[in-house]
Amino acid sequence: MKTLLCLSLLSTAAFAADYSRVIFADDFSSDGFGPRWGHYKSSSVVKDGVLVGITAPTSDHSAVDNIKFDGEKDLQVSVKFKFVSDKAKSFNVWFDDKNYKGSHAGHICQATISPTSVNLADAKTGGFDLTGGLYDRKKANQLTADEKKMLASKAKRLPVKLSLEEWHTLVVETQGDELLVSIDGKDVGSFKSEGIAHDTKSLVSLTTNPVDVHYDDFSLKSAAK
Repeated sequence: MKTLLCLSLLSTAAFAADYSRVIFADDFSSDGFGPRWGHYKSSSVVKDGVLVGITAPTSDHSAVDNIKFDGEKDLQVSVKFKFVSDKAKSFNVWFDDKNYKGSHAGHICQATISPTSVNLADAKTGGFDLTGGLYDRKKANQLTADEKKMLASKAKRLPVKLSLEEWHTLVVETQGDELLVSIDGKDVGSFKSEGIAHDTKSLVSLTTNPVDVHYDDFSLKSAAK
């Protein structure tokens, strides 16, 4: 029995990624966003040592605050977050490649965090796939039954219970074709899908839906080469 346990631990260690190379980190101690941050339809601000995620009331898109970098396959995002009120519905950690034209906005995969669930999704070969007009048919609510079934297989919902007005620590990792999530040091779950294995993820975003999410101690790392 001990032998089997040792073999299992060795196997797990062998497949664990080593995210030792820091691409970017920000503790938001400066006055305002640093120069590497990009934004899309965002009214977010850095205030009192945290990133305050804000979507303007008149905006037609959730606030996006992002970091660009040279393309990598295996990545780790770590960020502290707090849902300040019940107005904070969720936020997304997006992995994108804006040079990839096969999906809407170059979306590759994402983790969506709400007080009650974590949703993991392959966007590249799922709901944002432009192949054969799939994305447009989804937007127009014209999917076939088979397409709906296929898209359902491209995402996974994991139940959680996260308290409001308290800080939590999120870690999202891509390892090959797998997306893994932990919160406060505890594994939440993982999801495997082919699009996640995209070789050149080159943009990570925090997307706030719609307001009252605070972020701190953001870091982006890649697997050791």
